[in-house]
Amino acid sequence: VVSTQSTGSYEIIAAEAFASIASGGVSMAIGVQCDMATPALAKYGSHHVKENFLAPTIAGDYVSCLGVSEVGSGSDVASIKSKAHVDGNEWVINGGKMWTTNGTQADWMCMLVNTNQNKNPHKSKSLICVPMDTPGVAVHRTIAKMGMHSSDTAEITMENVRVPLENLIGEEGRGFQQQMNQFQNERIYAAAGAIPAMDQCIQQTIEYCSQRQAFGKSILDNQYVHYRLAELQTEIECVRALLNQCVDQHVAGEDITPQATMLKLKSARLIREVTDSCLQFWGGMGYTADVPISRLYRDTRLMSIGGGADEVMLNIICKFMGTDPSSRR
Repeated sequence: VVSTQSTGSYEIIAAEAFASIASGGVSMAIGVQCDMATPALAKYGSHHVKENFLAPTIAGDYVSCLGVSEVGSGSDVASIKSKAHVDGNEWVINGGKMWTTNGTQADWMCMLVNTNQNKNPHKSKSLICVPMDTPGVAVHRTIAKMGMHSSDTAEITMENVRVPLENLIGEEGRGFQQQMNQFQNERIYAAAGAIPAMDQCIQQTIEYCSQRQAFGKSILDNQYVHYRLAELQTEIECVRALLNQCVDQHVAGEDITPQATMLKLKSARLIREVTDSCLQFWGGMGYTADVPISRLYRDTRLMSIGGGADEVMLNIICKFMGTDPSSRR
């Protein structure tokens, strides 16, 4: 693992170390705990929610999950339908969440939900801490996936779920903005794990291709193969440099929305390219479950979908560039 020492971020160093685990699902589960369900709680939460949810999560006593996506509302966060209304001193929540990592084992959910009738969808949402053992919360099903098999993914339903008003994170109606900020942590974490995974993919492919013989020489001796691996390694180093820049700026408290979005887009696309190219060099063996390259290929395909699809990343970048049609009206 090549550590991002220049960033001074223990969090990113840990993310890089987790990437050495052969199963991507382990790193993803930890990432939800540290960088997806808790950043907004740590930044905006009251003493009550920090004491009751953040502290036991940091201690490892609680497992957390993030409730944003819904059936019919994935990367389009503004379109979520789950609602909460006030009844006395409680929120009453109805709706459901989809693609919930850690959902079957979580002790609590950081849930994005509509809490008012504001016609602006960016001002109608709040983040609420929901204990998963609350009456009305149910794991509707565990979702079978193409990859990340060691990580549980659930569809969660909520029917008349009652939680205290003080379980609100930050201000009511500011949930969308808080979640957008929380996404920056998620996207940096994903890239930090992708880079060492790509390094491993290249190194494992070099080792295999140097031993595998065909037509009187090793696969690695073919110019196309070692040139292609050199091209991919060069691309990886460029993404590593962007990661270092993003982390330095994030630690300094700067808004890195466009840079983190570019980082997520580029690292997701590159890891697809790296795993696909390397698997090809493994030949038939790469298509089996006996070698790590096939697992990397399956697990890392998620990067262009989870945490905001590539197309959503492009849309965000275009808005910052002023080229998106909606930003020119």
